[in-house]
Amino acid sequence: MDMRSEDYGELQRLVDSVFPPGASSTATASRLDVELRAEILDLAAELMEVVGALPPRTYTRQRLCDQLNSILVGHGWTQIYGTVE
Repeated sequence: MDMRSEDYGELQRLVDSVFPPGASSTATASRLDVELRAEILDLAAELMEVVGALPPRTYTRQRLCDQLNSILVGHGWTQIYGTVE
């Protein structure tokens, strides 16, 4: 049985939008930057909940991915929405 949502992979699209391929590993984005980009991408309500659970701070791509994956695991949504890298 496939548990994937039609929104599977959308958080990866968000991360790639905030930190495009080729961006420096030291590039940063604020939580507000991530939230605004999520709004622009019109993410589903549950995915906006994940983004809204991000602690206020500045993120590198790796730190953002780690935090989003942690939130997804905490909600038990990794099979539904996937993880990010």
